[in-house]
Amino acid sequence: MTTDSPGTDGAARAAGVEVRPAAGYIGAEIDGVDLAGELDEAVVAVIRAALLRWKVVFFRGQRLDHASHVAFARRFGEPVALPRRGSASPAGVPEVETTADRLELGGRFGMEHDEWLRRRRHSLLRGWHCDHGARIDPPAATILRAEAVPPYGGDTAWSNLAAAYAGLSAPVREFVDGLRAEHRLGVGYQPRPGDDAYVRHLLEHQTATVHPLVRVHPETGERILFVNGYYVEQITGLSRAESRAVLDMLLEQAVRPEYTVRFRWEPGSVAFWDNRATVHLAPGDHAHLGSPRIMHRVMLAGDVPTGVDGRPSEAITGSAPGRW
Repeated sequence: MTTDSPGTDGAARAAGVEVRPAAGYIGAEIDGVDLAGELDEAVVAVIRAALLRWKVVFFRGQRLDHASHVAFARRFGEPVALPRRGSASPAGVPEVETTADRLELGGRFGMEHDEWLRRRRHSLLRGWHCDHGARIDPPAATILRAEAVPPYGGDTAWSNLAAAYAGLSAPVREFVDGLRAEHRLGVGYQPRPGDDAYVRHLLEHQTATVHPLVRVHPETGERILFVNGYYVEQITGLSRAESRAVLDMLLEQAVRPEYTVRFRWEPGSVAFWDNRATVHLAPGDHAHLGSPRIMHRVMLAGDVPTGVDGRPSEAITGSAPGRW
């Protein structure tokens, strides 16, 4: 006798797919799908529903190459073609961005990768982020696949920002509903003494946007606590001292352990997350192992966030909707 997973509904069973929740508020593993194959509309609908419900879904044992990775992404939206990518990214496939950790970043901007990370992430919550959150139209979703991973370490964690918002007390929800915050590339970076190549890079490619602190999800209607330590500069209308105190409280709320899930990567693993409703934390516990961690990312074009009051985000500099 087969017992259905608590996350598997009738549509998933009819499509031959199993959806298994991975944590209480976020994350589900999906079995019974070959992402490189021809997916029928019923399977695509099951994946989309699971993504909206669980915010990040995981697949194991996949055999995607760059072309099939992009083809899979197209079933859910328009892949972003990036004008600038790292040196490890494949030529001729602008939708795929490859990260190879130290192999790519060592020596970049005149400093080793460890120093660069220390200067970017000098606080405990600084690394949590959504992808390209300083843009006027952050990506709607990200699909990340693993090619090579260390034997242990290198896990990624995600947090559910809808659950984080719902977990606030009613008076605090009412307070933050009307606030807006400046998101800026390079927030919190601690420059090197003297000339700093990364500071020059930030000035040449600066991106900044005023986003609602609570955005309304365009598909589910959920209210999302749109905050992260990687991009948020200041809550507009508050003093810097007030802003820092409120942001610290909200950041701690956003990544409370009960709202998170952690995923152990294997070669062939794929994570597909709703970039509008989550923040994630890239791993920092495997660099000393000396093993490569090679990942390939495709992002889906997103929309301009809208606040509870119906006001959209406002660009300050560096991006226009749909332009990368």
